[in-house]
Amino acid sequence: MMFKRYEKNPILSPIKEHPWEAYMVYNCGTLYEADRVHLLYRAQGEKGGISRIGYASSSNGFDIDERFPEPVLEADTKNDFEMLGYEDPRINRIGDRLWITFTAFGKVPGMDLNKDLYVRSCQLAMTSISIKDFINHKWNWSKIFFPLPRVDNKDFVFFPEKINGRYVMYHRIKPHIWIAFSDDLMRWEKHNIVMHTSGGWEYFKIGVNSPPIKTKKGWLVFYHGVDNNKTYRIGYFITDLNEPQKIIYKHKTPVLEPETDYELNGAVKNVVFSCGAEVIKDTVFLYYGGADTVTGVATCKLNDLLSKF
Repeated sequence: MMFKRYEKNPILSPIKEHPWEAYMVYNCGTLYEADRVHLLYRAQGEKGGISRIGYASSSNGFDIDERFPEPVLEADTKNDFEMLGYEDPRINRIGDRLWITFTAFGKVPGMDLNKDLYVRSCQLAMTSISIKDFINHKWNWSKIFFPLPRVDNKDFVFFPEKINGRYVMYHRIKPHIWIAFSDDLMRWEKHNIVMHTSGGWEYFKIGVNSPPIKTKKGWLVFYHGVDNNKTYRIGYFITDLNEPQKIIYKHKTPVLEPETDYELNGAVKNVVFSCGAEVIKDTVFLYYGGADTVTGVATCKLNDLLSKF
C-alpha cells in the first residue's frame, strides 16, 4: 500500500459516556486552517441509530487535542427528509466560506417507515459557514439545502474553485461517479457519468471520497471502490485542471485497504472509507473510517502519487 498508517491509530474512538457517539465515530471531513487539522466526523450512539456530526481537531495532524462533548450539527428529526440523521460530511472550501456537503438520511415524506423500510431515502444535502466562524467554533450554519431532492444519492463534493466560470461537483448515483455544473451552487445541470465501475476491487460501486485537491499535474481525487464481497478500499485518479470530466490518470490498484483489526472488525467489517484529505507541506494526510467504528489517518508523499504518470 502507498499510504502508511499512523502507528497510534485509531485517532478517534467512541466515548461510552457520550450517548450520541458511544458506538461509532468515523468518516470525517477535514480542513487544514490556522495550523490545525479540523475534523467533522459522523457519530452514532448505537448501530442503526441517528447519525450526528461531531467536531475534533489536531495541531500535528495525527493526535487529537481538542474534541467537543456535544454534536455541532444534527438533523431535525421532525423533517422526513433527514429524520434519521446526517452522514459522511465533507468540508469544501470555496473563497471565504466552507460548504459542508453530506447525506441526509430519512424517508419519503408522508410514508410510514414502520410498515415499509423501502421508503427510506438518502439524498444530497449541504449547509455553509464562514471560515472565521468555523475556526472560532461559532456554529452559524446556513439553512440546510437539498440540491437534488428525492434522488437516491451520496458522496457529494465540490471543486474548490470555479472551472471555466462554473462550479463543479462530483456525486454518486449508484454505481458510478457523476459530474454536474452550476452557476450558483444551488441549481445543477449537465449531469453525466465521469467514471464507471470496473471489475475487481471496484466491481460493485464507486464514489468520491474527499474534495478534489489541486496539484501541478491536475486535480487529485480520492475515491472508494466496493467489490463483490462488500469490502471497501480507497484509490485515486487525476483529472485535467481545465476539464474535470477528463480523467488523465487512474491508479489501477488501491492505495489503502482493510488490513488491521480496527479496519477488519467493527460495526461493518472490512471497510476503509475517507471523507477528507489534506496536503500539509509535501505530505498527504488521508483521514478514514475503519470498519465504520473508529477513525484513522495514513500518510503518503504527494510526489509519490503524482510520479505514477
